[in-house]
Amino acid sequence: MSTLYSNSIFWIDTDKIKPNPYQPRRDFDMARLQDLADSIKQYGVLQPLTVSRLEIEKEGGGLMTEYELIAGERRLRAAILAGVSQVPAIIREGDTSMMKLELAIIENLQREDLNVVDRARAFFQLVNEFKFTHNEVAKKMGRSREYVSNSLRILSLPEEILQALALGKITEGHTRPILMLADHPEEQLVLFKEILYKKITVREAERLARKIAFDRVRKKEFMPDPEIVELEEEFQDKLGTRVHIDRKELGGQIKIDFFSTEDLRAILDLINKSSIDKKPDEMMENYIAQNTNSETTSLSEPIDDRSKDEIEVDDTDLYNISNFSL
Repeated sequence: MSTLYSNSIFWIDTDKIKPNPYQPRRDFDMARLQDLADSIKQYGVLQPLTVSRLEIEKEGGGLMTEYELIAGERRLRAAILAGVSQVPAIIREGDTSMMKLELAIIENLQREDLNVVDRARAFFQLVNEFKFTHNEVAKKMGRSREYVSNSLRILSLPEEILQALALGKITEGHTRPILMLADHPEEQLVLFKEILYKKITVREAERLARKIAFDRVRKKEFMPDPEIVELEEEFQDKLGTRVHIDRKELGGQIKIDFFSTEDLRAILDLINKSSIDKKPDEMMENYIAQNTNSETTSLSEPIDDRSKDEIEVDDTDLYNISNFSL
């Protein structure tokens, strides 16, 4: 059990306080930090920092005293920003690395301003470096085991998504539908972009994720053409967005998702850069060539779907607009 150094508050030079290597917070809102600095200029640091005392051996001999921050990094940064040379601090002794991490996490959680990603990384440190179980972390934090496990799952997301989450561009609730697509990273990133640029709600994101997952299962059940599935994946990989190939009895359609005009131009640029030198009508010509045997067969007869009366109309009036039915 650690003890307080004489149970007193000391005034310590800011340049003698080293950052806490176990500090879970990585992102600091500069606007809010400046607000705190302005407050410190006027009123001073009202709440003491918590530090541990370090005795460091000098190169030429002798000992030098430094302090390692346990809790209060935001206050320290704001104090430095405000030009304050000394801050009030309580000195703790006997803390292990694990105790320092616990104190840093608890202090931040109690202030309720630790972002989701930093919280998850702090939990990961407790589990990975200090071998805590999810249950033990939950008890330390006064939370449920599920809360800890779900927080840790967030760290499996790509760094791009984690950054958006840390900056508040998407909510913690949005991570659930994104994580539903963990086995399909391309689909996952597309859904993330839809949330980001289309301002999709959590419920809408969940609905989209379920639909994508259902379509995947349905495709497996109906045993789609493996070549079409492979082509879809190649298109998605090349274009960086969701692509769906709808195969029909004759030909089909390619559906490409996009989020903005800039996306459309980027997709067009990618297509232009590809080694595609076919003319627009070559696909039709190739189809005719592949489906016509000059010796025995020909293409099916074209179908005239007009009624008998329409067919009997005098040729001179055939192109009169009044003869066209709506």
